[in-house]
Amino acid sequence: MKIVLFIVLALIVILIAVVLIRTFTYPFNGKGESGTAEVEMARVPVSDLALQRFAGGIRIPTVGAADYSDVYFEPFDRFMEYLQESYPAVYRTMDYHMVNGYGMVFHWKGKTDGAKPILFLSHYDVVPVDDDPDDLETVGENIFAPQEAYRGYAEGYYDAWEYPPFSGAVARGSIYGRGTLDMKCMLFGVMEAADALIGEGFVPQQDIWFAFGQDEENGGLHGAVEIAKYLDGMGLRFDAVYDEGGIIGAPGLGGVDKPIALVGVAEKGFCTLTIRVKGLGGHSSMPPARVPLVDAAAIITKLNDIQMPLELISPIEQFLDNVGGSMSFTSRLAIANRWLMKGLLLKKFSSDASTNALVRTTTAVTMAKGSDAANVIAPEADVTVNFRILPGNSVDEVVGHVSRICEGYDVEILVGNTREPSGISPTDVRGFRIIEEVIGELYPDAIVTSYVTVGGTDAYKYQLVSDHIYRFLPIYLNQFEQQTIHNRNEHISIDNFGRMIEYYCRIMTRYWDNAE
Repeated sequence: MKIVLFIVLALIVILIAVVLIRTFTYPFNGKGESGTAEVEMARVPVSDLALQRFAGGIRIPTVGAADYSDVYFEPFDRFMEYLQESYPAVYRTMDYHMVNGYGMVFHWKGKTDGAKPILFLSHYDVVPVDDDPDDLETVGENIFAPQEAYRGYAEGYYDAWEYPPFSGAVARGSIYGRGTLDMKCMLFGVMEAADALIGEGFVPQQDIWFAFGQDEENGGLHGAVEIAKYLDGMGLRFDAVYDEGGIIGAPGLGGVDKPIALVGVAEKGFCTLTIRVKGLGGHSSMPPARVPLVDAAAIITKLNDIQMPLELISPIEQFLDNVGGSMSFTSRLAIANRWLMKGLLLKKFSSDASTNALVRTTTAVTMAKGSDAANVIAPEADVTVNFRILPGNSVDEVVGHVSRICEGYDVEILVGNTREPSGISPTDVRGFRIIEEVIGELYPDAIVTSYVTVGGTDAYKYQLVSDHIYRFLPIYLNQFEQQTIHNRNEHISIDNFGRMIEYYCRIMTRYWDNAE
């Protein structure tokens, strides 16, 4: 017995030693020094003309609609005219094509043929304002009034906004309005970069393309889908595609004491299911022992309790390797010893909504419906569930998961909108490395890392023309600023806009330096 105990203790000591040695010697990729109160960022001046052009674009209310036929297109026409008036050098230098009426495609011819071009994406539709007036046409007619007059016009509609959502107000070091963050900032950042480089006489080594869609907020079926088909039909294949997605988050995210540049190398899919629960209906005065709505409640509880499995997919493995060096000792210990502590690490991820979304296909019960009257027991009850599918899982797996949960109940599973998750783009290629390089120059403190985009973007549609797709908006946002996206008081700082323009300038001018 003493020998057995000695062996067990020896094994425990060896295990502890191995765990500690691995923790202290693990080759974390990120910057491991302690963070500071001040985050170092490059200062890039923004011309008054660039601010005026951007603000003018915000003043045009290119508001999308769930039903494409309901979109009021006059502002979209005006926006396209506005771009042409604002950037004549870009239009003179590049070939310009319209796709499906409102998709905009620009082709900047490079010096040489042969190597694959690169593609920058954006969209210029915006989500509605929560307190929009019903008459969008009237807003469109007044949108170009002076800001003071527009503020008076908007009084009563936009009281919750510090500046009206389509004012393009430049105040307190920021530009305000719907679309300043999502997503006209990227469109104007790309156009300003191109305009500046053309003014300097720059010609890219290889071709550069821009593609701007008109309906990303409602699925991109009429914009990005058609543009991708158009580019595919031309036989184009891109070395890299750049779209929105991650940002540079302020220190504190996930316990990391440095800013993190989150570059989406993959995108979750989605699946909406309606579970129709059947049973006995009738008058509420004589209820049967089990009614459909009660069974539906039991299914909802099981859906919430029995989630899809937790997984560490490759972009999140890389994420941990990159940020772990700036985390606490216990976090570094768990990351360095995933072979032993993977379960604990996943449990920690699952404890917070933002990180849980990175390690599993999430389940969100969003709607439930029974009877339309208080004294009627409906013979059917509907439960609507939205899943965001982790790369590596599939729509079929989600449907199978729900089917198993519903065993023993009389149900019909109706499949609604679905989209498989995207592929995973590599990080050991020029398209990703140049992001690391330029972010390192503009944000020296930032840790650049791959991650999975949990929301939908237009980038998914461009898998037709590239396997190297990177979802990243090169701006630094604190938690408060992030909360203004799709929300009241959406705004971007002038400093962020300046760094964004400079970021795209450096990508465009250096992409083919030291080409592989």
